[in-house]
Amino acid sequence: MYFKKINHPEFFQGNRKKNNYFEGWYYKLVSPDLKTSIAFIPGISINKKDPHAFIQVFLSTKHQLVTHYIRYPSDSFTYSHDQFMVQISNQLFTKNEIDIDIDDKQIKIQGKIKLQDHVPLKNSLYAPNIMGPFAYIPFMECNHGVISMQSFLSGSLKINDETIDFNQGKAYLEKDWGKSFPSKYIWLQSNHFSDIDTSIMFSYATIPFMGLSFKGLIVNLVYHNKEYRFSTYNFARILKKEVLDNSIYFILKNGQYKLHVQAKKDREIELKSPAFGVMSQTIKEGLSGIIDIKLYKNDKLIYEDTGYQAGIEVMM
Repeated sequence: MYFKKINHPEFFQGNRKKNNYFEGWYYKLVSPDLKTSIAFIPGISINKKDPHAFIQVFLSTKHQLVTHYIRYPSDSFTYSHDQFMVQISNQLFTKNEIDIDIDDKQIKIQGKIKLQDHVPLKNSLYAPNIMGPFAYIPFMECNHGVISMQSFLSGSLKINDETIDFNQGKAYLEKDWGKSFPSKYIWLQSNHFSDIDTSIMFSYATIPFMGLSFKGLIVNLVYHNKEYRFSTYNFARILKKEVLDNSIYFILKNGQYKLHVQAKKDREIELKSPAFGVMSQTIKEGLSGIIDIKLYKNDKLIYEDTGYQAGIEVMM
C-alpha cells in the first residue's frame, strides 16, 4: 500500500497520522470565458491544538477577489483506501467529479462539476511522481503531488445568486501533505496559453532536510504532448533568477534545453496555510497572473507563448 500511494499521490496519505499533520487538495477551475476562476482546497488538519477538516474557497472575478475558510468536524472527513475519493460532510471530491453544496454564512455554492481528459505526469521508477526520488523519503516536511496538468470541465456552479457555466472550461489539480509549507517558496501555474495543449507548473522552495536545508526546483512544462522537466533531481540548473515585488524571472537549463520563465502578479489575497499541522499561517496568492515562457533547444527558440489566469504565490 505504501508504494501504491507513492505512485498515486492523489490518494489520502495521512491515514496513520495522529498529530502535526495536514493534507490538502487543490482544484483550480476556470470558466471558458476566463471571467471566473475558483479554487477549492479541501483538506484535513490533524493536531492536538485545533483539529478539523476544511474547505477553503478562493474566488476571482473581474469585480472581486475573496477567500472563505469553512471549518468542519474532523469526523466529517472520510476517504477511500484504494482510490482518490475524499468527502467532507456532504461535499465530494474525486479526480473526475466535484459535488459541492456549501451553505455557509460566508458563501453559498451548489453544483456538480465533471472533470475529464486529464493530463497526468509521466512517471518512472526513479521519479514515481513530481517529487522524483524524494518521493521515497518518508520524513519530508512538505510533499507535493500533481494530479493533472490540465483537465476539461462540464457542469455549472451556483455561487450565491449567480450561476457560472464551466462547460469547456479548464482545471488544474494538485495537492500537498506533511507538516508545514516551506518557509520560502515560489509557485506558478497556468494552462491557458494560445496553444490549447500547453501547461506549466513551477515550484522553487527552501526545503528543510535532516536539520539542514537546500533549494529545491521542480518545473514541468507540457507542450505538444511532451514533458520538459527542469528539477533538482534531474540536475537542472538555474542560470538566472530575479525576484521583484510584482514579477519573477528565471532561466533554467537541462541538457540541450533552456527555459525562460517570466511571471507577473496581479491581485492577490491571503489564504490559510499549515505550520506543524495547524492551519495558523497565511500565504498570498492570485489567480489572474501572466506567465511568459520561451523554450530553447541548443540555443534555438522552439516555442514561445503567454499563459493567462495564472496562479502565482511568491513567499520569499
